[in-house]
Amino acid sequence: MFWYQQPPRNGLKLLATITAWLQSSYEEGYSEAKFDITRDNNDYSVMTIKNVTPNDAAMYFCAASDH
Repeated sequence: MFWYQQPPRNGLKLLATITAWLQSSYEEGYSEAKFDITRDNNDYSVMTIKNVTPNDAAMYFCAASDH
Protein backbone atom coordinates (compact mmCIF):
# COMPACT_ATOMS: atom_id res chain seq x y z
CA MET A 1 0.00 0.00 0.00
CA PHE A 2 1.10 3.53 -0.71
CA TRP A 3 0.46 6.62 1.40
CA TYR A 4 0.46 10.06 -0.25
CA GLN A 5 0.28 13.61 1.06
CA GLN A 6 -1.20 16.49 -0.94
CA PRO A 7 -0.51 19.88 0.69
CA PRO A 8 -2.82 22.76 -0.28
CA ARG A 9 -2.22 23.96 -3.85
CA ASN A 10 0.41 21.26 -4.50
CA GLY A 11 0.58 17.87 -6.17
CA LEU A 12 0.66 14.46 -4.53
CA LYS A 13 3.86 13.44 -2.77
CA LEU A 14 4.61 9.82 -1.92
CA LEU A 15 5.00 9.63 1.84
CA ALA A 16 5.59 5.92 2.51
CA THR A 17 4.86 2.38 1.45
CA ILE A 18 4.02 -0.72 3.47
CA THR A 19 4.29 -4.22 2.02
CA ALA A 20 2.12 -7.28 2.57
CA TRP A 21 4.97 -8.48 4.82
CA LEU A 22 4.41 -5.38 7.02
CA GLN A 23 7.72 -3.81 6.03
CA SER A 24 7.44 -0.04 5.69
CA SER A 25 9.72 2.42 3.94
CA TYR A 26 9.57 6.20 4.08
CA GLU A 27 10.47 8.77 1.47
CA GLU A 28 13.04 11.45 2.24
CA GLY A 29 11.63 14.02 4.67
CA TYR A 30 9.16 11.57 6.23
CA SER A 31 9.71 9.16 9.11
CA GLU A 32 8.01 6.64 11.38
CA ALA A 33 8.60 9.05 14.26
CA LYS A 34 5.99 11.37 12.69
CA PHE A 35 3.86 9.06 10.47
CA ASP A 36 3.08 5.68 12.01
CA ILE A 37 1.73 3.23 9.42
CA THR A 38 0.18 -0.13 10.26
CA ARG A 39 -1.37 -2.80 8.07
CA ASP A 40 -3.63 -5.56 9.36
CA ASN A 41 -4.09 -7.42 6.08
CA ASN A 42 -4.06 -6.88 2.32
CA ASP A 43 -7.09 -4.57 2.44
CA TYR A 44 -6.65 -2.45 5.57
CA SER A 45 -4.02 0.12 6.53
CA VAL A 46 -3.99 2.99 9.03
CA MET A 47 -1.69 6.00 9.20
CA THR A 48 -1.44 8.01 12.42
CA ILE A 49 0.16 11.45 12.38
CA LYS A 50 1.93 12.11 15.67
CA ASN A 51 2.24 15.55 17.28
CA VAL A 52 0.12 17.26 14.63
CA THR A 53 1.03 20.84 13.73
CA PRO A 54 -0.43 23.32 11.21
CA ASN A 55 2.33 22.23 8.78
CA ASP A 56 0.63 18.81 8.57
CA ALA A 57 -2.51 20.32 7.00
CA ALA A 58 -3.04 18.35 3.79
CA MET A 59 -5.16 15.71 2.13
CA TYR A 60 -3.80 12.21 2.73
CA PHE A 61 -4.50 9.30 0.40
CA CYS A 62 -3.95 5.57 0.57
CA ALA A 63 -3.59 3.51 -2.62
CA ALA A 64 -3.23 -0.24 -3.12
CA SER A 65 -1.52 -2.26 -5.80
CA ASP A 66 -1.88 -5.90 -6.83
CA HIS A 67 1.87 -6.21 -7.56
